[in-house]
Amino acid sequence: MSPWVAVRVALVAFVLLWILGPSELRSTVPLLLVFLVALGLEVNFLVGALRGAPARSPDRLPQEVDRGRYGFEREPDELVVVEDGDSEVWLAVSEEEDEEEDEADEQAAEPAPVPAPSAPIRRFLVGLGLIVVLVGAIWFVESRTGWDSLDRETKIEASDRFGDEASVIAGKPVSILCDESGDFVGAVQHTDGVAIVGGDHAYLTPERCLDLYRLAFDDEVTGSRTGRAIAVLAHEAWHLRGERDEAKTECYALQSGVELGERLGLSEDRARQLMRQQLTENALRGAGSFEYRVPPDCRDGGALDLDAGSSSFP
Repeated sequence: MSPWVAVRVALVAFVLLWILGPSELRSTVPLLLVFLVALGLEVNFLVGALRGAPARSPDRLPQEVDRGRYGFEREPDELVVVEDGDSEVWLAVSEEEDEEEDEADEQAAEPAPVPAPSAPIRRFLVGLGLIVVLVGAIWFVESRTGWDSLDRETKIEASDRFGDEASVIAGKPVSILCDESGDFVGAVQHTDGVAIVGGDHAYLTPERCLDLYRLAFDDEVTGSRTGRAIAVLAHEAWHLRGERDEAKTECYALQSGVELGERLGLSEDRARQLMRQQLTENALRGAGSFEYRVPPDCRDGGALDLDAGSSSFP
């Protein structure tokens, strides 16, 4: 398999994984970046093919090993190659040979004309067409299955519902906005939500808004994605309440997420299970999320336990 074919196969595989895979991949890797890299590779292949390698004239004269084996002791310019059917024969000639034979030999040694670069251009256009098709597929899928597939009234209703639930945690009226433009949260900022500490509004990624919508309006649970969406909403609500420390905020959010999940349609056991899963995943996150790692006091009976009288945590 040629390199450019392998790159295109890898590109298609990644796009499919981006569409069907975990939401963490979509929120971490900007798909536009992938397509820009693919376009750059296609241009690089095209330029390399158009430049081509300099044509080299084959050395049709006897090599040293041939001279030793067949006894040729004359200089290379005193030998000519004559085709005999499907084979070639070396003949020693004198300077008195006809000049027309020399001219014929020179013409035979000249490299063949380089064909027009239609094949590289054709491959480039095929690759460019593939990129366009993949972009169209992404747009089609997102416009019919993502947050963008909802009409404006539904989005407003959902955002109002999220704001009402966040207000319960914040202890004051707040609003939740779904950042469809990606100006505040998402792939570039590497976060699912953002809020001004003590403020009155927060932003969530469309992916998290969609997970919350599916739970609150369609009773649809998508495993850890639903749990993460609940935790993110509760986390930003605690920031709006005035909590600044990210680790403490996450600990409080996982505890408040149980009742929040119940209000959004989960049973208590299911809501608690999802928050415990989030607590476990929190401990497994890498150094890039270190500031969000809950402290040791985030445990049953610990200093950050919001309900010390209960043995259930979170």
